[in-house]
This record gives sequence, C-alpha cells and structure tokens, in this order.
Amino acid sequence: MSSILVKGGHVVTQNAKRDVVEADVLIEDGRIAKVGKVKGSADEVIDAQGDVVMPGMVNAHTHVAMAVMKGIADDLPFSDFLDKVFAVDAKRQDRDIDAGARLGCLEMIRSGTTTFVDMYYSEDVIARAVEDSGLRGVLCWAVLDQQFTTQEGVPLDNCKRFHASHKGRRRVIPGIGLQGVYVCSEETFMGAREFAMENDLLLHFHLSETRKEVYDHKGKTGRRPADWLSEIGFLGPQCLAAHAAWLTINEVRALARAKASIASCPVSNMKLATGGVAPIPEMLAEGVNVSLGTDGSTTNNSLDMFGEMKTLALLQKSSRWDPTVVRAQQALDFATCGGAKAVGLGDVLGSIEPGKIADLIILDGSSPNLRPMLPSNIVANIVYAGNAGDVRTTVCDGKVLMRDRKMLTLDARKVLENAEDVGRELLDG
Repeated sequence: MSSILVKGGHVVTQNAKRDVVEADVLIEDGRIAKVGKVKGSADEVIDAQGDVVMPGMVNAHTHVAMAVMKGIADDLPFSDFLDKVFAVDAKRQDRDIDAGARLGCLEMIRSGTTTFVDMYYSEDVIARAVEDSGLRGVLCWAVLDQQFTTQEGVPLDNCKRFHASHKGRRRVIPGIGLQGVYVCSEETFMGAREFAMENDLLLHFHLSETRKEVYDHKGKTGRRPADWLSEIGFLGPQCLAAHAAWLTINEVRALARAKASIASCPVSNMKLATGGVAPIPEMLAEGVNVSLGTDGSTTNNSLDMFGEMKTLALLQKSSRWDPTVVRAQQALDFATCGGAKAVGLGDVLGSIEPGKIADLIILDGSSPNLRPMLPSNIVANIVYAGNAGDVRTTVCDGKVLMRDRKMLTLDARKVLENAEDVGRELLDG
C-alpha cells in the first residue's frame, strides 16, 4: 500500500461544515485516510507548512483538445466566430487532437484542476492523453443528428462504441455530450437518454447559451429549450447543462425538479458577448446544483478555474447591484463539491475527508496575493486573489502529478513543442 503524507498546511476541507483547519493529510492507496495530526511518516512526505491545501477543482465544461486553437477566432461576432471555428474543426486529425488534449491537460494540472468534463468527438484520442497525464476525465462523445455532423457514421453509435471500449477505467469515465437543441432532434435526445439510463452515464449538453438559440427553438417548437427538454421527459439527475444563461424562473424550477446540474461558463459568455447572465441566485434558491466550467480555449481562452470563480462571483454581484450574491464560499463550492456532484461523484470527490479519493492541490503560502493568511480570509483569498500561478503541487487519485511546480507525468517541453507545431498548422495553414 503506497502512502503520501501532506505535512502541515491550512486545509480547506470543503466538508459539510466547510472547516478550515491546520492539519496533516494522510493518503493511503489513493484515498484520504486521515485529516489531523499524523504521527509517523509515509512513503512520500510533502511539506505544506504555511501553504493552503484544498480539493482539486472540477472543470465541469470544456473542450480540452481545442487548447491548440486559442487565438484562432478572437474578437468576432458570434456567427463569424462559429464559422471560423467549425472550419478548423472539420479538418482536425488525431495528431493535433492529441496535441491539444495534452496541452490542455498540462494547463489544468498546473492550475489546480484534477477532474474535467469534456465534450468533443475523438474522445478515444483524448482518453490516451488523460491517462498519460494522470488527470480524471469525464469524456462525453459529441452526439448530434447525423445531417449536422462531420463525424463518420452515426454520432450516437460512435458514442456507444467509445463507451464499450473505455467503460470501467479508473480515471477515464465515458459520457454522452449532446451538442444542443439546435442540432439534436427529440429522437436523438431520447435515444441518448435511454443509453445513459441503461449504463449510468452523464448526459452533458449545451443549454440556452444564446438568445438566438432560445428564440429559434421556441419558434420551431413553441417551447423554450429547457421547457421543451422537461416536456419530452429528458431531464433528470444525470443531466449536466452547460451555460444555462437564458433561463426563465419556470425553466430553473424544471431543472430543480429534475435534480439536474448546470455548469456556468461566465468568461466564455462574456467574451462572446452573448449577453446572458446565468440566474445563479435563483438556481441556488430553487435547489439547482451549480458547477463551473471554463468552456474551450477558443472562447475563454484559458482553462484557469481560479479566474472562472472570481469572474462568476463578480459578474453576479455587478449585474444584480448586490455584493452579497454569490459569496466566496459559494464560488469555491461550485468549483469543488458542486462540480463533483454534477458529474455524479459527490460521494467520492470534491472535499478533503477520510474515505474520499485523494484529489488535492497545494497553493504556495508565500505568494503575496494570498497573504495575510488567516482562517477567516483563506477562502476569500482563494476566490478573489488566487491564480493559477499559486499552485505548487497537484495530486489526483493519490498520485502526485506535479510537485513544487515540476511536472511528473507529462513531458512539458515535448507537449509545448508539439502544440506549437500543430497550432501553427491549424492557425496558419
């Protein structure tokens, strides 16, 4: 049995009481064995004295292979943005998808994400990058009506084959990634739901990201997207809706009744100027589980969850003229335990507690932006002052992926060189 002892540190547990304690964290065979004073040693000891120890974050919506496409379609109207991105997407090959996935995984390890939800095709290629990186990926194969896809064959059948070949793996978790109501018929949605229910899979989908999407669908069906999904019997606890910006209170209540989760992506929505501000206070009041995602590198252009937490909190405060909506603790919840619950892993991830899988990160306590460091301000410092550069060490599934900013899984230089090569081909080719 392998063991790791994280010695000392201000542990932001994210347990039910949201305790912040000065403690050791003992990891045995990939699980957290103890949080408190640990006598003795372990196979590996990490000195975290004066540092912040917190759960690894969950990026609940991204397209990781797009990391090599950042900067390809910036500062464009949404329709022009889509045209440019889709044109590049259509010509992508396994080599550049792999390079993008590895670049994205490298960025997430360095910025404190240990689990991410991906929506893309060629998830079998992305799965290899995930396994090599040491991260945990909930990989949702892109599903849409055949008439709209560039995939060979039927997308849902492709998704089923991916599931059959990758089910049961420890850190690669297959899921279903429905593109959205604008390219998925009722038959596609319900076929995906049936397969998800049979195999206990996450149903991840874009929902009400833009006003046009909402009004186009209402014009076509007489219902707004979330109302329509509720009406056809699609919504349920296995659902994770990305964006969810243009919702009415009735749609929020429909999501709550279904026990669905949402992944808010504020930076992406702001950058694309789609105008919607997700009704987070109403979601919280109605009991919708809220998580947080960066979206892909063409729309963000970063996979930094620290920036996402701060942006979400400030956007909600500013748009409501109320500094009390979305407090720092809530924003941290969205990035940790809320994300774990959104992907159906709330009982094993999202907090630092005995029995849970050992996903944690260590933030450098000597970073000036995190000081002064007091029990009363640590959470606020993480959300309002923290950044990716503060991450010293990243542990996922009980394995150290980065220690003292040195990568231990991926060859960072090789990843960057490959990404540079394929990025040049995609952007300039």
